[in-house]
Amino acid sequence: MDFLQAIEATESWLRTMVLNEWTLYQLALIAVGYLVSRILAKHIEPAVEARARTIKGNPDLLRVIIAFMRRLKWVFLIIWLWIADVLLLRYGWPSYRWLVSTALTLAAAWFVISVLTRIIRNLVLARVVAVAGWSYFALYALGLDEVVLAALDGVAINLGAVRLSMLIVLKAIVLSAALIWAAVLIGNVTAHWIDRSGDLTPSFKVLISKLIKIGLIMFAGAVALSATGVDLTALTIFSGAVGVGIGFGLQKVVSNFISGIIILLDKSIKPGDTITLGDTFGSIRDLRSRFVSVITRDGKEYLIPNEDFISQQVVNWSFSSEYVRIEVDFGTSFDSDPHEVVRIAIETAKATPRVASTYAQPVCWMTGFGASSLDFKLRFWISDPSNGLTNIRGQVLLALWDAFKAAGISIPFPHREIIMKTPVEVTRGPNYADKAGAAE
Repeated sequence: MDFLQAIEATESWLRTMVLNEWTLYQLALIAVGYLVSRILAKHIEPAVEARARTIKGNPDLLRVIIAFMRRLKWVFLIIWLWIADVLLLRYGWPSYRWLVSTALTLAAAWFVISVLTRIIRNLVLARVVAVAGWSYFALYALGLDEVVLAALDGVAINLGAVRLSMLIVLKAIVLSAALIWAAVLIGNVTAHWIDRSGDLTPSFKVLISKLIKIGLIMFAGAVALSATGVDLTALTIFSGAVGVGIGFGLQKVVSNFISGIIILLDKSIKPGDTITLGDTFGSIRDLRSRFVSVITRDGKEYLIPNEDFISQQVVNWSFSSEYVRIEVDFGTSFDSDPHEVVRIAIETAKATPRVASTYAQPVCWMTGFGASSLDFKLRFWISDPSNGLTNIRGQVLLALWDAFKAAGISIPFPHREIIMKTPVEVTRGPNYADKAGAAE
């Protein structure tokens, strides 16, 4: 009898809510609203998106705005359905609006989820999140969410006094992922906003951005655990184990993390500095919590642990000043005038484009009488070490070659003079004439 009553109740609901003329009217309203929304979006989206792309310096925010602009048809459809739902609610019965109300909920849910998941760069993961989120809202709109949640809660195991159900696990995963994702998004947007500030030093900008991101992620994790019913005071039991793990297994990770904080606080290096660490010469591209990104002149990017910048000797070519002194050694023949050589070398260095002659004048000194040449040392300054050191030396040497050649000053090659203490008589062999004739 109960089964028959259920069937009769279902037939009554279908007859009342679905199989009536108002259902057709609602379908017509939805179809017309969708067509009108597509037409409006087709004419408005290109202009609005082009204006939105003028936003600079915040790629994450730009991705959300562009995703919003490309889904204007859903915005127009939501507005249309909301107006229709309000009118039907005011001038009709609840059965006159159930389909419009459900379509409004599903359209709004799909719009919000599809826009927010655009921040997820992994396309497969973004689609999975979008489908899962919209499926839940679909169940909610159809009134089936409580049934599904109850079924998930029924699948559980008891771990002592703790009951662990599938619902709690899914809730913890979803809430943690969503809150941490939101924390990272807010942290990135804030970091880009801080990076545009002209009143802060580069290292302080990185420090503030890192602290904000770490604080937001920790807060998001704590909120997620509390929302799922996990008692945070119970985590103190594991503090000893965590301490041992940090002391042994995570020693290098923690060391690099703390070293990164120290680097940012003492401002010893910052993005854009030109540094030399061991055999690596390049400019600092980014400061991370575990490593420093250094890009060299040949395009290689070295990820150097932060600890190395604390424990090893680092040459920062632009720590307190961008100016760097370069030395070039060269030699000329003994018959050249050293005073003229010095004058030509200084004038040549001044004429080289990258030489900063306004900061300090180039100087040239004679350093010694070599085995084959008069030895000189040319010193000059540059203000852009990040553009390379070997290339400016090469430019100056080529310019010296041209200037000495034009002035008639020769650059000698090594030679040796041999003096025989005992006279040596050089004679021709008996077969020399025969061999000479054969050669002719």
